[in-house]
Amino acid sequence: MTDTKPFKEELEEATQDFAADLAALRAEIAKLTTSVTNLVKAETSATADTVFGAVDAARQKLSDGAAGAKDRLSGATSELEASIERNPLTAVLIALGAGLVIGLLSRGRQ
Repeated sequence: MTDTKPFKEELEEATQDFAADLAALRAEIAKLTTSVTNLVKAETSATADTVFGAVDAARQKLSDGAAGAKDRLSGATSELEASIERNPLTAVLIALGAGLVIGLLSRGRQ
């Protein structure tokens, strides 16, 4: 009869090696999962910062454009008021002519 003791020892040793390899694989997968999670968080944060920066820049440009338009409109209004004060008769005649043209255009065809 053959001795099965060496076979049992080899099987036990292989089982222990397999268990050790499996534990090492689990540890590597855990490290990889942590690394990927950290990478995704970092990329998400960087992307969010980029988006928020672009939104802030666009908002600032829009605000500056609105302020510039408001300043130009205010200047044009002041200039128009000064022109009316210098030439009141001309202003009245222009308003009368504009009203007449608008009235004729809105009458329609008969």
